[in-house]
Amino acid sequence: MLRALLNPPTREDLVRQVNFFADGRLVCQLPQGPYECAWDAGPGIKEHHVRAVALLRDGGRAIDNVHTKGAEFAEHVDVDVVQVTVVVTDGEGRFVSGLGSEAFSVLEDGAPRPITYFAAENIPLDIVVAIDVSSSMGEAMPKVREAVKKFLSALRPQDRVTLLAFNHQVFPLARRELNSSARMRAVERLAAWGGTALYDVIAKGLDMLGHEQGRRAMVVFTDGEDQSSHITEAQVVRRVEASDATIYVIGQGRGARIQSLKDVQNRLALVSGGRAFQAEKVEQLSGAFNDIIDELSHQYLLGYPPADKQDDAWREIRVEMTDASKKYRIRSRQGYRATPSGR
Repeated sequence: MLRALLNPPTREDLVRQVNFFADGRLVCQLPQGPYECAWDAGPGIKEHHVRAVALLRDGGRAIDNVHTKGAEFAEHVDVDVVQVTVVVTDGEGRFVSGLGSEAFSVLEDGAPRPITYFAAENIPLDIVVAIDVSSSMGEAMPKVREAVKKFLSALRPQDRVTLLAFNHQVFPLARRELNSSARMRAVERLAAWGGTALYDVIAKGLDMLGHEQGRRAMVVFTDGEDQSSHITEAQVVRRVEASDATIYVIGQGRGARIQSLKDVQNRLALVSGGRAFQAEKVEQLSGAFNDIIDELSHQYLLGYPPADKQDDAWREIRVEMTDASKKYRIRSRQGYRATPSGR
């Protein structure tokens, strides 16, 4: 995490923008605080040069530099467990609770796998919430802020929450270390401008999720078509396939009316075992956020050892009820893309 603190901190009004550079390359541009962004420094512990440049409103600049030290070696740990978040509903669409591990069977590429981990209550949740602040959101932004604050308030105090804003860039607003009050203040600062980089923010959000045992989820709210991402739809789908995070996408405005945009949202969500919601009117956002909260509180988490570790191979996952007479519907990630050991 790259982080810059102003001295004195009360004079943020003097700063127009803070830019971070790592090894001579621009990492991020932040027009407002908190001035922090995630940076992938690579798998090894190497020497790096990090520079923060504050562009002042009077035309001046304030600059600070940090040189990090390298290390002779870096330790890698491989955890050979595939995590699968599962949602079970009955014939009327109601969530089914109270099931035990014996109620489920897991198949990878059609072959049964033993369930070695199971949790149904008080499962840790690491969640990234990404909010579209492109220029087309200007008129709706006041109601968007209220819907987002209501959603954040409904999450549990122990949930680890990271808040992102995005237009043609991605802005970390509040890291998981911050308390709920700090997140609410960050939401109040949301302002609409710029284009839309939907694929970039999903890739960035997946990178920011932790690796502790537990559920990982990302909620993305957007109102339009990707116009500014550096990666393609195919590339971000592969990123989702390689992650065990559940993706929820809320399409609003044009994102809820145009079929091609709805198709993209569905593809990104379904492969992860998540859902896509459409809210043509901004007043419908609270209902979509409420549905996500309801689902997050009715999830099961299964873990099993993978069959093998073939690099970059797609593995199909199917979760079934052991009692076929139970006419329940199960939704989970469709599979995963194996990655090389130590990556």
